Parts: sequence; C-alpha cells; structure tokens
Amino acid sequence: MAHSEFYSSDPSAHQLIEAARSGQADAYYELGILYSVGRGVDIDYIEAHKWFNLAAMRGIKRAQADRAELAAEMSSCEIAEAQRMAREWLGTTTH
Repeated sequence: MAHSEFYSSDPSAHQLIEAARSGQADAYYELGILYSVGRGVDIDYIEAHKWFNLAAMRGIKRAQADRAELAAEMSSCEIAEAQRMAREWLGTTTH
C-alpha cells in the first residue's frame, strides 16, 4: 500500500486522520502510535515516524522520544522518506 493512502477498519482511526487534517498535534501523535504498533492499520515505521515527527514539531514531547526509538529500527533511507512525507503533509494541509 502506498504511504499516502489511508486505510483502516477502525472508525476511531478515521476520526484521527480527520483531526490530523485540521492540524491537531495529539492526533498526529496517536497516528504515530497506530502505525508503530499496528492498531487498526498495518505496521508501517515510515508512516509512524512521519506522524511522530509532525507531533514533535507541534510540541508533543513524548513524540520526540518515540520518534527516536523508532528511528533506531529504521534505515537512513526510511527516515529520509518519513521526513519527506512529513514535509509533504505540511504542504498539503491547512492548519
């Protein structure tokens, strides 16, 4: 599945993506959790890193720690992709 697509059978995950579209930092963090552990979505460390990065940029301190922990399990190419995706998200959403 492409990273830009969102699929989940969990209605609360859909609520989180809507909250993220409006720029809610807590939603960014919760999406990072969903993707890092596979709760309602497939595990995807690149997506998780993207969401933790966005949350950290919005001042969520625990997102910084979770992002760092996740990055230890990722390649430099994967981290670069996650960072690119975070920049892309910021450029395509209104918040």
